Amino acid sequence: MLRLVYKDIRLQRNTMLIMLPFLFLFLYEETSIIYVSILFCIALIMNAFAVDEKASINLLLNSLPYTRKEIVISKYISACLFTAIVLMTIMMGSWIIHGESIPLIQLVLISSFVVIFIAAAFPLSYLLNSQYLLIAGIITFVVYLFIANMFIPDLNDRIRNLTQSILSYDHTQLYIYVLLVSGILSILSFLISMRIYSRKVF
Repeated sequence: MLRLVYKDIRLQRNTMLIMLPFLFLFLYEETSIIYVSILFCIALIMNAFAVDEKASINLLLNSLPYTRKEIVISKYISACLFTAIVLMTIMMGSWIIHGESIPLIQLVLISSFVVIFIAAAFPLSYLLNSQYLLIAGIITFVVYLFIANMFIPDLNDRIRNLTQSILSYDHTQLYIYVLLVSGILSILSFLISMRIYSRKVF
């Protein structure tokens, strides 16, 4: 199973070499690193997922000495590793550029958003196709812009204030809450993904 994870990392090597340096640029420009990091994590994770969506690749994977459970588990492990790589990159970048470390609460917030996304996206991707998620994401973004421009001009400020409110909570309680929710969502997501993938015919 670890070879499946290694395969995902190796296939995304060139993508990471291209994308990760841009994180340093965003850090230098002092862009909101939380949103940027979440987007980078999602991009890497879903790109790795999309590579294995072809029926021929799934036929190959299922012909190897791996169970379908191991194939699904490897995707979740790869997603965690991609998230860790992005987080380590922003930590190093912040230290190099600003001479300071990223607050732990921000790292927890980034990780929690990515986990929530994975919990929803992986079962849907196994059921449908990641391309549909991309289309849905684009439509959601367009709708967001339409609402922000036409009905709620201060929507971005409200989201920013909500984020600051979350960051102001007692950190110990927030860590416990995030770990609990993330764990439950991950388990449910894996069980659903496993059920869907085990019934797929290639």
